[in-house]
Amino acid sequence: MRVLAIDHGTKRMGIAISDELGMIAQPLEFIPAEPFAEFLERLKEILREKQVELVLVGVPRNMNGSYGPAALKVQEFVAVLKDAIAIPIKTLDERLTSVQAHRFLTETEVRGRRRKEKVDKSAAAILLQSYLDVRPN
Repeated sequence: MRVLAIDHGTKRMGIAISDELGMIAQPLEFIPAEPFAEFLERLKEILREKQVELVLVGVPRNMNGSYGPAALKVQEFVAVLKDAIAIPIKTLDERLTSVQAHRFLTETEVRGRRRKEKVDKSAAAILLQSYLDVRPN
């Protein structure tokens, strides 16, 4: 079962995909968030090409577990996405995935523009791998 993860952002959406066995996550790309119609078109292309069976969207909760303004934006995004695609969508707490992605990219000495471009898709891969590691087989 192939799973695709989305790290929602106001400027870019990070995309990661699992392998065909649903065991290993890998960063795929980032898609500009605007214009939304173009984002949606590219997302649908990926879903078809990769034969995705589940979409996972990270919801940024506050450290105390509450939902802030960013989480509410993601919930609105998920509602629109559910109307636009037929594939099941799940949400998952994504606290600190961007922090982990920044730390990883710092450790691997990725700098400047390349780093900014990789953070979103790396955060999506971290989110996806955490889901794959705990889901029942």
